[in-house]
Amino acid sequence: MTSIDQDRIVYQAPVNRLAWRDTHIYASDSRDTVLGGLWAAEGITHTCLYSMVGILCIFTDTFVLQDDSQRLVERDEQPLQPGNYYIITNGSITITNKVPLLRTLSLYTGTRVQPFFHSVRLRDRRCVITGRPAVINGVYYWDGFEITVLPASGSHGTINSVQNGMLLTRDMHALFASYQFSINPDVCGIAGAHLDQLFLNHPHRPVDELFRWHFRQAVLANMKGIGEPCFETDFPPGSDIMGQIMSGPKAGERMEFELFGRFNAQGICA
Repeated sequence: MTSIDQDRIVYQAPVNRLAWRDTHIYASDSRDTVLGGLWAAEGITHTCLYSMVGILCIFTDTFVLQDDSQRLVERDEQPLQPGNYYIITNGSITITNKVPLLRTLSLYTGTRVQPFFHSVRLRDRRCVITGRPAVINGVYYWDGFEITVLPASGSHGTINSVQNGMLLTRDMHALFASYQFSINPDVCGIAGAHLDQLFLNHPHRPVDELFRWHFRQAVLANMKGIGEPCFETDFPPGSDIMGQIMSGPKAGERMEFELFGRFNAQGICA
């Protein structure tokens, strides 16, 4: 193995999401065909798994899940254990043809978005996931914090509505934008925890419908088939960023996303 090959193994983003899966989903009558999979992260419960399978598959009848020992998996809050799970149903199973909306880590600037950024910072004042405050000795310090934006829909106003944004640390923003974690407001916590109650109680926080939207996208990105590509976002100074994007996965879609976001601050943001 050459040093270049070693560098690629260490530094390049994985091609898809298979590498970190430790849990796989099958139909009970076709145990050699994987329908999808996931990493059984801390905080994912049996109830969460049922919710995710319901997004991944279309059913014509009710379904239950069994484990490798053919034991019924109850819809409860027991932690999900890594392994194989089998769908039992009297109806048919079809993998959804829906695909997730492409998102990647991009930063947006311009006079149109500055009031939006200010409003989100003023509301949150900390990373709403980790709880890390954006304050040093009584002074707000925003270095290391970024705002992630959920696409506006219906009556929730423009993309620059404060209800479409959350303040996150830079690493949490990268993970959220790439669907490597998500928030299901109905059944799932975040690694066994929950969003800050002050944030949840705020009248101008993002509405649950937007969290549900992101959760559905995350399920599709991570569970369906081999999963969506993992995009490189760490470009050293002087890199041919556009050239690297065009030689990577889903080049056309990603280029469209990058250009739309950079030249139209009203568009869909990461």
